[in-house]
Amino acid sequence: MTVNNGFRNLNPAVVVPSLSVDAACAGNPGIMEYRGVDTATKRELFRQGPFPNGTNNIGEFLALVHGLALLKKEGSTAPIYSDSLTARKWVKDKKIKTTLARDHRNEPIFKLVDRAIIWLNANSWQNQILVWETKKWGEIPADFGRKA
Repeated sequence: MTVNNGFRNLNPAVVVPSLSVDAACAGNPGIMEYRGVDTATKRELFRQGPFPNGTNNIGEFLALVHGLALLKKEGSTAPIYSDSLTARKWVKDKKIKTTLARDHRNEPIFKLVDRAIIWLNANSWQNQILVWETKKWGEIPADFGRKA
């Protein structure tokens, strides 16, 4: 991961280099997307969606797994920040617990979920998954900035 080491405005408690992930969902369920950014520079490293009929929790989970897979592929041990307790639990458990019914509209999302679960069960990683402390530091750098 390429990080701008000259970045000066980041809270000193935040670990860099690192990856920050987040999801956005308009409605619940609704149109969902997710992304990962370099924590220090906010440079987008990946983005998926928008997908119809998704949930924020599923997006947060997919973002976290996508981030782990990207960092593993790059050989990076940088930590990943997430502000989602649910996503962190689902990654730890290597399964999701959602009430969202699988249907033709969200089939692409569930294909990604299935792939993510297979990846989690087939791989290990050295990256720490850290809690983004929104109350202390403000919105996570990967936030989509759409809160009302």
